Amino acid sequence: MIRMTLVAALAALVQTGSHAQDTARPAVVLTDEGRAVHFSGMLFDGHNDLPWELRESGNSSFDQVDIAKNQPHQHTDIPRLKRGGVKAQFWSVYVSADTMLTGDALLQTMQQIDIVDQMLKRYPQTFEFASSAAEIERIVKSGKIASMMGVEGGHSIEGSLGNLRRLYDRGCRYMTLTHSKNLSWADSATDEEKHGGLTDFGKEVVREMNRLGMLVDLSHVSPAVMHQAIDVSSAPVIFSHSSALAINDHARNVPDDVLKRMPDNGGVVMVNFFSKFVIPTAQRNENEDAPGTIHDVVDHIHHIATVAGVDHVGIGSDFDGVPRLPAQLEDVSTYPLITQELLNRGYTKPDIHKILGGNVLRALRGAEKVAKR
Repeated sequence: MIRMTLVAALAALVQTGSHAQDTARPAVVLTDEGRAVHFSGMLFDGHNDLPWELRESGNSSFDQVDIAKNQPHQHTDIPRLKRGGVKAQFWSVYVSADTMLTGDALLQTMQQIDIVDQMLKRYPQTFEFASSAAEIERIVKSGKIASMMGVEGGHSIEGSLGNLRRLYDRGCRYMTLTHSKNLSWADSATDEEKHGGLTDFGKEVVREMNRLGMLVDLSHVSPAVMHQAIDVSSAPVIFSHSSALAINDHARNVPDDVLKRMPDNGGVVMVNFFSKFVIPTAQRNENEDAPGTIHDVVDHIHHIATVAGVDHVGIGSDFDGVPRLPAQLEDVSTYPLITQELLNRGYTKPDIHKILGGNVLRALRGAEKVAKR
């Protein structure tokens, strides 16, 4: 439940989107209540690109980049994960859409999965692989970070349902249908429309993901694909790292007409922190490089909670996958400030716990239930 007088005032702030009003909003200060609410919940982030960052800057080696120590050139390391209260994480096993040209998308994706496997073996006191919602809950109770993987782009399956099954068997529990470029079976949000959404094979991919219990991720896809995938899917869908189009008119964000479909589907939109996707449209047009603040990100969470419902919003930071982040959300240690700002805006402890991770855990259970049928 939200105190509506405060919500109305904040909504007016978002509508104007002026830089002056944004900078007038004070820095968020973590209180004892905020800390208690945050750490008593289960923060389950939908998207972190640490495996790709390690590949790019550390030669895929935890000997070169030991994340047990502070790594200030990255957004993610173990000390800061603990300070941020991360309890479950989808690690992205992203590879470039350009691998469609080189013909090694699946091979490179498997290499990214190997990096996650290395991390779990190297730091067994911190991380443990989870293959189901029940395992996530068990691992979280043990004090470790429950770790799943997400495939960022359907190019990784190279047009083969057999490859999709291979990725599921390796531990991937969602797949983003596209990345930055169209596939032969689906349109990307950031490419020129080619198919008008999903082809027949694209719809078959969605059905096969339902059969496996693999979440259908609609970040990066065109609005037509969003609607068609929701039409086809018999399980909840997710947006692992997207924000609200109504606040920031960027192709990577989710339109209100899609948000309104989330209650019937049971899906979850997990808010991205990338400055380019979250600062209000007018401010972005004035200054493409403006970083914004934590308030901009919470504006997106609030908008989605208002339009789709508080049961259909989550956190999908995109840490270590973006070049610019808002003030007070610079790395994985900063999540408690989101909890604090939600408290400041009148959100209750149960609703905050839904946003932090309860909603995506419910969606995962929903996908598993469909697969059992």
